[in-house]
Amino acid sequence: MRHLWSFLAGLAVAPVTWVLVTLGQDGSERTVDRWVEIGTYSTPNLIEPAVYLGVAGILLGLLGTLRFSPFGPLVAGLLLAVPYLGLFVAPFSVRDRVPDDLKLLGDPLPLRDPLDNGTLFLIGLLLLMAVFSTSRWRRPVTSATAEAELTPAVTPVEHKPALTDWPPAPAKDPDTPPLTLAYPESP
Repeated sequence: MRHLWSFLAGLAVAPVTWVLVTLGQDGSERTVDRWVEIGTYSTPNLIEPAVYLGVAGILLGLLGTLRFSPFGPLVAGLLLAVPYLGLFVAPFSVRDRVPDDLKLLGDPLPLRDPLDNGTLFLIGLLLLMAVFSTSRWRRPVTSATAEAELTPAVTPVEHKPALTDWPPAPAKDPDTPPLTLAYPESP
C-alpha cells in the first residue's frame, strides 16, 4: 500500500512542480527584466515568484527524502526528465505537445520555458538519484533493536546516580529521637 501512495504522490507532484517552477521562473525573469529596463528595483516584487519556487522545492524535497517508497521519486523523476530527452529525438513534436498559451490566475503560464532551458531535466535527474539512496532501501531501526545493540545481555545494568539525586537516607538509629521543629526538651 505504501508503494501505491508513493506512486500517486509522484504522479501528482510532477505536474504541480512543473507549473510552480514555470510560474516562479517566469515571474522572476519578468521582474528582473523590468528592473533592468527602468534602472531601479523593488525587492518585494520577487516575493510571489519566490513563493512559487519555494513551494515547488518543498514538494520536491518531501518527495525525494521520505523513506516510505522509492516509486514516488521514480515516477516524478521520469515524468519530468523524459520530455527533455524527447527533445533529442523529435524536438518540434515534443514542443508542440506542450501548451504555451495557458493562463493561471491571470498570469501567463509558459510551460515550454522550463522544458527549453533544461530545468525539468535537472529536477527529474535529482529525483531519480533519490531512488538510488541506500537509506531508502533499509528498514527503519526500531527502538528495541537499537536498545539491544547498545546494552549487552551479559553485563548487569549499574545505577549511576546523577549529581541532582538525593543521597541515600542513613539507617535509622532507634536511640535517636525524630526530628521536629520544636525546641528540644531539656534532659
